[in-house]
Amino acid sequence: MTARTLAEAYLSALGRGDLEGVLALFHPEAIVHSPLYGPSHAAEFYPRLLADTGRSELHLRGVTQGERLVGVWFRFDWTLPSGAAAGFECVDMLELDDEGLITTLRIFYDTETTRTAFERETGDSWRHTT
Repeated sequence: MTARTLAEAYLSALGRGDLEGVLALFHPEAIVHSPLYGPSHAAEFYPRLLADTGRSELHLRGVTQGERLVGVWFRFDWTLPSGAAAGFECVDMLELDDEGLITTLRIFYDTETTRTAFERETGDSWRHTT
């Protein structure tokens, strides 16, 4: 799978809310590092994310590839279950194993406005400060 097809498969499954499709791209022990949820296993992170999603649209902006790294730049028009908008533009850095499965995913974006909507909806987030 090329970096672009991996990025497209990931964003497509995430946009459809297809948990099995998303997790099929990950090594069973993969870790996701999220600015809102903190570090967790992919199998724990994605069910939480999908439960906190009312609607989502993902728009791929670009893909970069290194030796075992894939960078995915996209706009995530994320709507929480209440209907509150919590969208952002971000880069996900994917570290791959020899089989092309994601072993680590690091999510990078400015959480300033997203964190406020998310905490109002869920009550808290990782690294919450008052």
